[in-house]
Amino acid sequence: MIDLKLFIALSSFYFVMFATPGPNNAMLTASGIKFGFKRTLPHMIGIPSGHIIQISLVCLGLGKIFQIYPWIQEILKYACAAYLLYLGYKIIGSFSEHKKDSSRPLKLYEAALFQFVNPKAWTVAIMVASGFFPREENLIIAVLFSSLTAAIICLPSICLWALFGSSIRLMIKDIKIKKIVEFLLAFLLLVTAIIIIIN
Repeated sequence: MIDLKLFIALSSFYFVMFATPGPNNAMLTASGIKFGFKRTLPHMIGIPSGHIIQISLVCLGLGKIFQIYPWIQEILKYACAAYLLYLGYKIIGSFSEHKKDSSRPLKLYEAALFQFVNPKAWTVAIMVASGFFPREENLIIAVLFSSLTAAIICLPSICLWALFGSSIRLMIKDIKIKKIVEFLLAFLLLVTAIIIIIN
């Protein structure tokens, strides 16, 4: 049964999961620094869009596939880690060489699709389906409740990271500091990739 207690519990869980460091937030920080908040908006909207689909699918039964075939999660972990390493490589030199850099922020659909290789996103979806899903409720209403609550909580939670990145962008004017930030972000993406693999 859906009630205020369940909504508060689910919202709290989503906030902790979406606001804490992970692949999405590392990418949003990098995008905020490199492209600014406004150009990062499609990326930010794409993340909850992908989550809505992902959580809905898991609540409808897709999560059982991971229980039957756990090696699928291992493949997703390595795919996500490889993508983060690629982003880290692309970041180095990108802030201080704007003329040579032809990169762009992620589009909405790209950010949405990334959720399907993001192991943290799958973990969130599986935990929601197993621990917070109102099973006594009508299936469609329960799925809508779980996925729409995610969208409501996700967007403001991840906005903090893009705002943080864009604030750094406004403060960084010196080329040496830009290079330090590039290497720091690339290192953070490397650490995130390692954490994903070892977990």
